[in-house]
Amino acid sequence: MALEPLPPSFAQAREALHHLAASVVSPARARVTGRIGLRPTAGGFDTPPFGDGQRVRVDGAELVFENPDGERREPIDVDAAGARALGEFYAFAGDVLEELREADEASKIQLWPEHFDVAFEAGSESEGRRANYGGSPGDEHHPEPYLYVGPWTGPPEGELWNAVGFPGAELGYAELVAAHDQRAAALEFFRARMAALGGHAPRSRPSAQQ
Repeated sequence: MALEPLPPSFAQAREALHHLAASVVSPARARVTGRIGLRPTAGGFDTPPFGDGQRVRVDGAELVFENPDGERREPIDVDAAGARALGEFYAFAGDVLEELREADEASKIQLWPEHFDVAFEAGSESEGRRANYGGSPGDEHHPEPYLYVGPWTGPPEGELWNAVGFPGAELGYAELVAAHDQRAAALEFFRARMAALGGHAPRSRPSAQQ
């Protein structure tokens, strides 16, 4: 899946769906399991199955409630193009992170409703190498999505660590879109920082864009 330039409605869609993730989707799971984490999907995001086979998900511009007897869909007051762009970014970031998380001591990939980013953590904490590796759809410092690496103990010195608003590194959406091979560019971004922190970066799978 290739990332495309964002539609004008993206920021508004991101804010609306962020609110929905934090106020509806995540709480549905948390009430049953006590856990708030979500998962990225091609259509947006969802909960893992919980309870007696329930699941709540955002699929484009629809909110879907599933249970063993079927599903109920409700329209979301959000522009479909903006919602689709968000889902495509999450799907891209999730795919890249899934390959990268073969690294040492990696956690599961989660979409966190508070910051609305999809991420995992990896590296030895005792050796000062633990870091968050993720993708954000944007925030107060970033009007567009970006990939990031956030070392727990602060980054080493050097040009690799260029983040705005937090101590770490970032790769902006415009640079990703412009890359000849977007997936390869994303993996190289993550692997270079992982290596700089002294971590093990897994070998690459063939890119679908090649």
